[in-house]
Amino acid sequence: MLKTGSRLQSQVCGTQVIIVKAPAGESELDCGGQPMIDVTKTPATGLTPAAGLDSGTQLGKRYVDPEDTVEVLVTKPGTGTLSLGGTPLDIKSAKPLPSSD
Repeated sequence: MLKTGSRLQSQVCGTQVIIVKAPAGESELDCGGQPMIDVTKTPATGLTPAAGLDSGTQLGKRYVDPEDTVEVLVTKPGTGTLSLGGTPLDIKSAKPLPSSD
């Protein structure tokens, strides 16, 4: 179960994230097609990102799902794609500021 403030790492690349907004209920955050694990645990060896899930993550960017149920902040970039329940996460876009006319 994902909790706000949790720090997770990928098992297939160097990606590490902090959960900013956690979804209600059971959800699995993946990176490169493999489940992310707590940063205190040792990742499995020999795993690589699955085909199509290797577009990478960017340092300091926030990623969200299309329904805006989860938000993660990348603290270390990597080559895997973040996904929630098989749905890839997108970089969160900035909110437009009101005009100052």
